[in-house]
Amino acid sequence: MGRIVGSFGVQGWVKVNPFTASPGGLAQFECWLVRGRDGWHEHEVEDFALHSKGPVAKLAGCEGREGADALRGADVAVRRAQLGEAGAESFYWVDLVGLEVVDLSGESLGRVEALFEAGDTSVMVVAGAKERMIPFVADYVKSVDAEGRRITVDWKADYDA
Repeated sequence: MGRIVGSFGVQGWVKVNPFTASPGGLAQFECWLVRGRDGWHEHEVEDFALHSKGPVAKLAGCEGREGADALRGADVAVRRAQLGEAGAESFYWVDLVGLEVVDLSGESLGRVEALFEAGDTSVMVVAGAKERMIPFVADYVKSVDAEGRRITVDWKADYDA
């Protein structure tokens, strides 16, 4: 959902670089998972605000500038159950990871290992006999069968990655 990029003020607030289309959407979650040096920990969001330079939050247990600075670089996530349904023709990346990717003839190209943004386009990293990076756009992605755990793409096995 985002990454903590530093402290905001002296009372334990953190600045967040959101990975969401709507930075204010982070406010709808009462608890965040924060990955620090020693793993993931759940933090209650005591307060949240949008400032001109982005979202800031006050997390329970994060006290003072030192506490906030200690979280610099930590990833922010929420439990999948908190997200609800993605909606028609929309997908959460987390739901795509692990799905098998096949070409139009049904030949397996591998499984979705990760996704990333490249400008305005999401790109799937597909790990198989070789790693492929396939843009997640209608020109290439022909169908997503979440229940069948399969994505069909217009992509040939011999295309360069």
